[in-house]
Amino acid sequence: MLVLGIETSCDETAVALVEDGVTVRSNVIGSQIDHHRPFGGVVPEIAARAHLEMMLPTIGQALVEAGATYDDLEGVAVTAGPGLVGALLVGVAAAKSISLAHDIPLIGVNHLEGHVCATQLEHGLIDPPMLALIVSGGHTSLVLLDREGGFTSIGATIDDAAGEAFDKVARFIGLPFPGGPEIDRLSRDGDPTAIAFPRAMLNSGNYDFSMSGLKTAVIRELRRMDAVGEEIVLADVAASFTEAITDVLVTKTIRAAEEHDVERVTLVGGVAANSRLREALADRCRAAGRRLLLPQPVLCTDNGAMIAAAGFNRLAAGQTTAVDLDADPSLGLHAMPIAHT
Repeated sequence: MLVLGIETSCDETAVALVEDGVTVRSNVIGSQIDHHRPFGGVVPEIAARAHLEMMLPTIGQALVEAGATYDDLEGVAVTAGPGLVGALLVGVAAAKSISLAHDIPLIGVNHLEGHVCATQLEHGLIDPPMLALIVSGGHTSLVLLDREGGFTSIGATIDDAAGEAFDKVARFIGLPFPGGPEIDRLSRDGDPTAIAFPRAMLNSGNYDFSMSGLKTAVIRELRRMDAVGEEIVLADVAASFTEAITDVLVTKTIRAAEEHDVERVTLVGGVAANSRLREALADRCRAAGRRLLLPQPVLCTDNGAMIAAAGFNRLAAGQTTAVDLDADPSLGLHAMPIAHT
């Protein structure tokens, strides 16, 4: 079963073809970084216009790389939300057009469901129960996936998402957009114990997160160091900041896995590409006797393959979407069909 997936929730024009929910035949990602870098962040109107320009060429390239035509498709899946409404509308319109023009079933997919399904592209069809740590520019959540495919949110950020915190700190210390990858590279040469940044809500008694105070703490510390003439080693700042975020995310994830007696853990979303977070969670899962399912970094950032995988699961369960599908920037996370081999 070959499914085409379209993802345009933010600033990546992404299209992929996935076979049987696990085999990536093509995965084309049209980056908009150069469009947004002068502004230090994603500009929604620019993102929507760029998607319009890139949509058809990206679809064409994905089909060519997969060696497929529209006649080979059994479904077209698209991110319906959450995300930037203008960006979402471009992808939804493209998917609806393909569905109508070629009489192909349409499947609307939640962006976060897609991130979770990136796991099956690396490790085979999902075998719940599973705990997912979803970390990106817009989301930081701990979600339980039960045996029936139901999602239960057990924790989320109460302010900034992890990716947002990375970008804001990166901007303050003069790193280019997107800031997350830049801080990751810089921190590899730094000392993670150099600065004792706070671990917000580490012992709050729940699984919620807070990133805003940490971001403020970094800015205040840099201003203090500058005021007293203390040498500022940006690699140490980046490493210490990364360690503070990682410590809280990893500690709470392991606690949740143990409390809910879940053996499988996955780390997904754009921030899941962070090398220190991947390393630390792998170490702690190993020590706690949990199995960590990590998608490769290219499948952590926004991509069409994860949407195609989620679309396959729904299509295999007989779930399709009417062609009056509309973009929903606040779309909630609902139950996901579990596809079996």
